[in-house]
Amino acid sequence: MKFYKYCANGNDFIIANADKKEDRSELAKEICDRYKGIGADGFIVILPHEKYDFEWEFYNNDGSYASMCGNGSRAAAHFAHHINKTPSKMTFLTGAGVIKAEVENDLVEISFGKVKNIKQPFEEFGKTWQICDTGVPHLVHFCKNLDEFDIILCEKMRKKYNANVNFAKIMDQNSLKVRTFERGIENETLACGTGMGACFYLAFLEQKIQNKASVIPKSGEKVNFRLDHEELFFKGKVRYCFEANYNFS
Repeated sequence: MKFYKYCANGNDFIIANADKKEDRSELAKEICDRYKGIGADGFIVILPHEKYDFEWEFYNNDGSYASMCGNGSRAAAHFAHHINKTPSKMTFLTGAGVIKAEVENDLVEISFGKVKNIKQPFEEFGKTWQICDTGVPHLVHFCKNLDEFDIILCEKMRKKYNANVNFAKIMDQNSLKVRTFERGIENETLACGTGMGACFYLAFLEQKIQNKASVIPKSGEKVNFRLDHEELFFKGKVRYCFEANYNFS
């Protein structure tokens, strides 16, 4: 299998072209394994589509299917433009719906569309949480110190609500920092695009930040979010790392 390795904002992905849909969950587990395979947070399969520029299949590190991934979407758009020669402005189909993307060299901006399923804040384990959906469901807790991030607590909340878990710290009206525990990885990751988007959006609703802000995940690589008529946009650099052939076990 010919594959391409990409990095985006602290997440890494394996991307490959395919002609048809099929269940690739076992393949995803094998190639995403960092000891026995290639190693990645996720596996992206690019498929042809009659209406849109392409369609994707996205698999988490553990082989589970995910409807959406923010940094994965940006990596897929970069791949489609630079490798598959798709136009720089494109639309593609994900499990969360149609994503719009624009590629300018290594800068890629995508639109999440409108944020959905926004719930009222609630208290649990002595902390205030709020849920919203930016393509996948996210729990968000705003804190004064990101050292409050607790893997055991995150695991409990993730299992109970079947959602990614985020701790966010407002730095000022133009920036925030985020740490995320991700489904499918079942651990903290260096970044999560949909998670950062959820934190940014909920902070904006609380009038804690402006409608344009930078977000810094654990990787330390700053990205930018903006809201335009309730549409959420996410922009940052994507890095193509290498390409090679993989021999199946």
